[in-house]
Amino acid sequence: MAGPEPDLAVVGKPLPKVDVWDKVTGQARYAGDLSLPRMAYGKLRRADRPHARIRRIDTAAARALPGVYAVITAADLPAVKYGILPVSQDEEALKRDHVRMVGDPIAAVAAVDEATAEAACDLIAVEYEALPAVLSIQEALAEGGVRLHEYGEGPGNVHKAVALSFGDVDAAFAGAAHVREDVFFYAGNAHMPLETHACLAQCAPDGKLTLWSSTQTPHYVHRALAMALEMPAAHVRVIAPPIGGGFGGKTDPFAHEIVACRLAQLTGRPVKIELTREEVFYCHRGRHPALMWVRTGVTREGDLLGMHFKVFLDGGSYGSYGVASLFYTGALQTVTYRLPAYRFEGVRVFTNKPPCGPKRGHGTPQPRFALECHLDKIACDLGLDPAAMRRRILAEPYRKTANHLTVTTMGLGECLDRVVAASGWKERRGNLPPGRGLGIACSSYLTGAGLPIYWNDMPHSGAIVKIDRGGGVAILCGATDIGQGSSSVLAYLVAERLGIAPLDINVYTADTDLTPVDLGSYSSRVTLMAGNAVLAAADRLRGLLAAAAATKLGVAPDRLVFRDRRVHVAGDPAQGMDFARAAMLAEGLYGTLAAPGSYTPPRRGGKFKGAGVGPSPCYSYSACVAEVSVDEETGQVRVEDIWLAHDVGKALNPNLAVGQVEGSVYMGLGEALMEEFGFRECRLRAPSLLEYKSPTALDMPRIHTILVETGDPEGPYGAKEVGQGPLLPVMPAIANAVFAAVGVRIDETPITADKVLRGLALRLQGRPARVGPAGIPEFAFPEALEVPSGFGEPAEAPDRPAWASSGPAAGGRADSPAGDGQASSPAGDGAGDPGGARSMAVAPEGGKP
Repeated sequence: MAGPEPDLAVVGKPLPKVDVWDKVTGQARYAGDLSLPRMAYGKLRRADRPHARIRRIDTAAARALPGVYAVITAADLPAVKYGILPVSQDEEALKRDHVRMVGDPIAAVAAVDEATAEAACDLIAVEYEALPAVLSIQEALAEGGVRLHEYGEGPGNVHKAVALSFGDVDAAFAGAAHVREDVFFYAGNAHMPLETHACLAQCAPDGKLTLWSSTQTPHYVHRALAMALEMPAAHVRVIAPPIGGGFGGKTDPFAHEIVACRLAQLTGRPVKIELTREEVFYCHRGRHPALMWVRTGVTREGDLLGMHFKVFLDGGSYGSYGVASLFYTGALQTVTYRLPAYRFEGVRVFTNKPPCGPKRGHGTPQPRFALECHLDKIACDLGLDPAAMRRRILAEPYRKTANHLTVTTMGLGECLDRVVAASGWKERRGNLPPGRGLGIACSSYLTGAGLPIYWNDMPHSGAIVKIDRGGGVAILCGATDIGQGSSSVLAYLVAERLGIAPLDINVYTADTDLTPVDLGSYSSRVTLMAGNAVLAAADRLRGLLAAAAATKLGVAPDRLVFRDRRVHVAGDPAQGMDFARAAMLAEGLYGTLAAPGSYTPPRRGGKFKGAGVGPSPCYSYSACVAEVSVDEETGQVRVEDIWLAHDVGKALNPNLAVGQVEGSVYMGLGEALMEEFGFRECRLRAPSLLEYKSPTALDMPRIHTILVETGDPEGPYGAKEVGQGPLLPVMPAIANAVFAAVGVRIDETPITADKVLRGLALRLQGRPARVGPAGIPEFAFPEALEVPSGFGEPAEAPDRPAWASSGPAAGGRADSPAGDGQASSPAGDGAGDPGGARSMAVAPEGGKP
């Protein structure tokens, strides 16, 4: 193995993305751009009722329409239910006898063009037997009503209920100098990627299927297709073309993907289905509406002694990632601040609304909003500076949390210090003109989920790196680039290890026939997990190149440096050869130069049921200060400045990292001030980009981004995530700033002008100036699983040094150059499964209760 480089040539540099030229010139072909000869166009006939039995479907008129190739119903598909989680297999590609929401697919058409397909869908006659609709959390909790699904836990339409307790929470409250409780509501909202969902299916003469789809999880779509169509998985191929944004909305397998494949089988033609924007609003699994209650006991100095957190999630009509989403609303409260005793109770319910699932931050923005606003109130109660109180209670690095999560590096202290200094917090807080205020909030997020969705002992990410005899390098990896730049990151890492330029590397991703399995682009896992996998593969090849070059040069391999497309002796660049020459020598000695690499996260987390949600190789941290101005006559809130510092571990490309932070600020601005799922009875009030309000460029504040580097030993070259974590503190920082500006607490999202005016009116009346939910429903949570707190226990020491000064992982987490290709994997008996079976949920979430 060649020795380490004296410094970094590629990693840490502000380089362009590897796919930038295709995208800026319009040559990138997204799923909606694809076409094949003889292609048919598919459309879905969707339900216009929120809850009903299907009594009859008449397709005769549709079949008779000229230009129609096929019309199918559930009778033309295997009677198989599917779903992203093994514990929630409750979806059908076409509904057989029961619709549970407006927009449920009932039938499908393939035709010569989209207009004909749409006309044929309109000709399909459906007779329903109406059923009562469940449209709120309270209705879903009621016993004795109509049930949406045959499965679930507890009374009414409870999908999942959970209760966990770590340490002696009651004793913590009894010994507290101050105890406070609050109730919050976080509105459901939409992902809104520019690209709508689209797919193209082709059935070959031998019966094998190929599906091109705008999906973040081609591996899971591949599994779902094989199951739903009852085909051998080896006969199904899924390819993810460039994707125009996902944000979690393209992580489920969807009905249109299965339907397109079935229509292609029946017609013998390629079939393309591209959803309209309205269809996307109904089917895309937006953020869960969350009703939350939090009670915390503290010392007079603000130290946290114990916390009790309750959450009610409106999950909509299907399971999706819901079980994981529920656990995530309670998992990460302990990772940010020292919290020795913690109790979490949560319930997710079914309603006759569009199903909810993962959206950026998956399950964590809602509780983070509640927690950070709650802490701000505690600081006010105690007369403490909210920033100083947070600084005092930060979680410690390399320690266990109460719920047995492992914190490695922790840069939140520096993040806090830097946003406080940059914003002038100490000098300006409380000294701004009327109607202007500063608010602060912190957050944490995982860098990849510790366990896969379905139980297995296999790697989470795999990659193959190949070198040709001309010196060209190819990376084959199953990860999807959804705009975050993951393909570029993989190229940067391999270029750094092999001493070449990213331009010398071609990255081929997300083709289940050609690329090794990667679990997908969700839970901010790709940089760490796929990055470690490609480094392992690159280091194997680097070892072969070094051995071949060293033999030729008559030196030891560990004296060689890979730099500037050359392999040379350290300290003597003239004594060496170019990279292509080293590749030819190595191929002559060892044969074709291709090496695999894989990565499995370390085994972490507790042994209790539910412990599988929350563990991560490492956690990122963010601190945010928002400055707002509030017009007391109109109630209008404007965010003037955002200072956001993020512990990124190592910025592999500072430009990409800053872009992710700025994107998080944009999304957070929308969720804080304007975005929500509104309903008129059972229908979405604004299922279009014209009516659904989101920020424009004119609404954006000045953003001051600060990247904090802590060099985490788990990540490639020390990197952590930056794709989701920076979103979390934005919304509560804005809410806290509104209070600082006008003395009004808005304990729900979005913070709209009418709510501010309502709070101001209450203030003038001498009443508490608070707008938000009055309370939470009565619900008998299951008896809490009592788990001894792991708080403060030293975390296991990292089993490898930082990437910046060392080679690949030891201990089997990522394949080493001298290893046998085996990667360690989580072992267990299902105790960590949130569903109680040998299956596991991971991270990649509308209307009020």
